[in-house]
Amino acid sequence: MSPTKDSKVKVLVEISNALSSSLNIEKALDSILKVLSDSFEMQRGTITLVDPRTNELKIEVAQGLTKEEKERGRYKIGEGITGRVVATGEPMVVKDIGAEPLFLNRTKARKEIETRKFAFLCVPIKVGNKIIGALSADHLFKGDIKFEEDIKLLTIISAMIGQAVKVRELAEKDKQEVVFENIKLKKELKGKYKFGNIVYNSAVMESVVEGALQVADSQATILIRGESGTGKELIASAIHYASARANKNFIKVACAALPENLLESELFGYERGAFTGALERKIGRFEMADNGTLFLDEIGEMSLAMQVKLLRVLQSRDFERLGGTQTIKVNIRLICATHRNLELMVKEGKFREDLYYRINVFPVFLPGLRERKEDIPLLADHFVHKFNKENKKKIRGMNREALDVLLGYNWPGNVRELENVIERAVVLCQKEIISAKELPPTLSQAPVADIAPIGATLPQIIAAIEKQKIEEAINKHGTQRSAAKALGITERMMGYKIEKYKIGEK
Repeated sequence: MSPTKDSKVKVLVEISNALSSSLNIEKALDSILKVLSDSFEMQRGTITLVDPRTNELKIEVAQGLTKEEKERGRYKIGEGITGRVVATGEPMVVKDIGAEPLFLNRTKARKEIETRKFAFLCVPIKVGNKIIGALSADHLFKGDIKFEEDIKLLTIISAMIGQAVKVRELAEKDKQEVVFENIKLKKELKGKYKFGNIVYNSAVMESVVEGALQVADSQATILIRGESGTGKELIASAIHYASARANKNFIKVACAALPENLLESELFGYERGAFTGALERKIGRFEMADNGTLFLDEIGEMSLAMQVKLLRVLQSRDFERLGGTQTIKVNIRLICATHRNLELMVKEGKFREDLYYRINVFPVFLPGLRERKEDIPLLADHFVHKFNKENKKKIRGMNREALDVLLGYNWPGNVRELENVIERAVVLCQKEIISAKELPPTLSQAPVADIAPIGATLPQIIAAIEKQKIEEAINKHGTQRSAAKALGITERMMGYKIEKYKIGEK
């Protein structure tokens, strides 16, 4: 039955709906062939596309063919009727398949060719000027009829198929680019936050990094202790990216920045209609961190009510979204951080004792910058290079006077404060060397420690600071063992340093 005008419009509408209703291109193409079969008695509809890897034609979807028959349907461009249509870009009509030598019947599906006559209609599928395949169908031969209207209809449909295939290719390309960018970003993050990028030279920081690295690949919950600005988040990130979970999510939650009701919804998520303004479901941070790491920064700021809910999740490893009844199981590695004295808070009833023991499996103590002054020259140099890039400058470093000011300051804001000071100095500096006048006046007003002689090299300055810290520790604690413990180094290392710097000798 050749298509009438009304039937043609109806078929094109159905095919357009099929292509737009499904993101699965194979399912959409299969629907097109079914429409052709039901509406115009076109049998064994086949869509054949060029395989870009082999440059051969292979059947993408087909009606009335088994999987084995489809697999056999492979052609070189120019081979057989389908191959010739793709090679020339012109449609072909074979009124009697059985009498056509070009018809190869490679699928072996047409066993009744000897007894029944079939016409074979084939049109190219194009995307712009490029031919990407062919659309073909069998039509039961009924006398000397013409197939111009059928070819016109198939040509329109093939153009629609070409656009659908193009959309699929663009979607696959975008998907691959997203996956590639995701992998690239994770690699960059892993490199940025690895332990090797933590800037330090002090023995106390060496002990911190060694301990954190040792526990990184375990499943133990970690509690990072330290004043604000000491780099707790940096250590947490390094632990995650050194663990077996490095390729999974590292989810951060700033507990101090959110009020209790918002913190609960951030952690656990909520269902649509759970409260006024909950217009759709929201996934919580626990779900986001599944199979990865959840970092709770400043956990000491969490209310007692939230502590109870957190403890329940840590014990059972499951929870429900706000307004929901479905229990969601999660597999997370928890890292917490705080600048608070949790032990005192437990005594005062401000922090739950059971939660304290749950999160304090492996504590990591970060010293304040004033306790690791031998790291200041390295950190300052690191920040100078960082802000050189951001401000397109070529500052080589700082003079001795400026370095002495940095070494003599107490740094209540720790590394974060030092970073801000160096950024300001880089912005203000008009020469290649930062001087004391580019530093904030508040630093210059602090007493300057005369640690190393004028003209000393960076290693000499660091050695002088290290010697001073060891002497102070011994004087304070009385014994080498106690001093070593306070500085976070071994007794053997303490003995080596005392001998190296000749500490105690007149």
